[in-house]
Amino acid sequence: MDDYADYDAMGLAELVRKGEVTPGELLSEALSRAEKAQSELNCFANMFPEIAEAQISDGIPDGPFKGVPYPTKDLGVAIKGAPLTNGAQAWKDYVSPYDSVITERYKAAGMTLFATTTSPEFGLTTTTESILYGQTRNPWDVTRTSGGSSGGASAAVAAGVVPLAQASDGGGSIRIPAACCGLFGMKPSRGRTPMGPATTEGWNGQSITHAVSQSVRDNAALLDATAGRETGSRYDAPPPDGTFLSALDADPKPLRIALWSTAPNGTKPDAQAQAGLDATRTLLENLGHIVEETGPDMDGEALGKGLLMTISAAMAMLMEERSTELGRELGADDMEPVTLRMREFGKTVPMAELMRANQAAIDAAMAYERFLDEGKYDFTLSPTLSREPDPLGLLSLNPVDMDAYGEAVTTFAPWCAVFNQMGAPAMSVPLHWSENSLPVGMMFGARCGEERALFALAGQLERTQPWAHRKPPVWVG
Repeated sequence: MDDYADYDAMGLAELVRKGEVTPGELLSEALSRAEKAQSELNCFANMFPEIAEAQISDGIPDGPFKGVPYPTKDLGVAIKGAPLTNGAQAWKDYVSPYDSVITERYKAAGMTLFATTTSPEFGLTTTTESILYGQTRNPWDVTRTSGGSSGGASAAVAAGVVPLAQASDGGGSIRIPAACCGLFGMKPSRGRTPMGPATTEGWNGQSITHAVSQSVRDNAALLDATAGRETGSRYDAPPPDGTFLSALDADPKPLRIALWSTAPNGTKPDAQAQAGLDATRTLLENLGHIVEETGPDMDGEALGKGLLMTISAAMAMLMEERSTELGRELGADDMEPVTLRMREFGKTVPMAELMRANQAAIDAAMAYERFLDEGKYDFTLSPTLSREPDPLGLLSLNPVDMDAYGEAVTTFAPWCAVFNQMGAPAMSVPLHWSENSLPVGMMFGARCGEERALFALAGQLERTQPWAHRKPPVWVG
């Protein structure tokens, strides 16, 4: 099928419904391309075509993605009978005995699940490098990061293996890889998609599951297929006023957009990211939108400290549970140096500090919406990344220099994590390539529950300045 990569996921599903191609033929195409990409990019953790073949044999439901090959991220999303290592040495032999709730929804949508993409250990950094699997490389420049923690997913989609791949986002891990690889990535509102059945939330509600994609319509249609409350969930995102896909049917009304160029921690975009902001502002204004340079006032120090406290406490609990399962104490040989530091720090976090961390997130959410309301703004605009994708090694959980790692990871994408802390949606749109021909995404954020409004703008931007024709040097499609 020479024209496989000419179709997005919905286009492939339409071919299946018309009888022009079979799910088995699409699976074969995806596997062939996955093997090529793996040799150059190291973007897959495991492949299990037998599971996908069994799905096909049992009969594929007639969903919106009927017969479309789909990889999930090797972090948190379970497929019965498939490995799930979370990029972690302490889980390297784990095989899931059940399907996640979202896996069930993927299957109902007609997807064939054939592989897992790489993640750093428990998604703890903004690159996809691990001791367990090695370095995942960016198809635009194999010396650079494909982003994290969904960097395997972004590399696979950008290289043409699949048009759409599952990703998750606890501090930017959908948007950062999308920005690094020239893709579209939407982080939904808190509670929009399920995380069960083992738990209904990650990192105290900051983590959310969705996808990176070439086309906006795939991303929107997938959210339609997977959104909705799950049993026991303490959060339920506001119901959309119509489908997410239908939001793409018309251009949005003229919008008021706040150009938020200084991150809560004080980081500013470098020249390449600033050029992207300037070009995006011009594009928006040419479309009739109003853009004003301003931003909300937030306590960046409290937000950064709160994020560290929350994630470290989560790692301490998680490693304690795994130690019980394995019947032995987990030590330095079981986790990467940054993970170990987080685990040890997490053991010492006072309960009052966790409450302060939660309050810092609440304060930010109130400040953000009051800022939008008072200025009558619809969205904020920031660069997803403060600079081009970093060289491999700089953001790794096994750093050469721990101080350099800390500086790099806190300044790489500092506008992202606050949207996880607030529970608000945000999307990275591939609107800019640097002088070095590297993607630097632009991020739009909105009030909680307003994904449809974001999708409407994304659809307009995609029609006005399309990106799917751009192909990286490593292209297997």
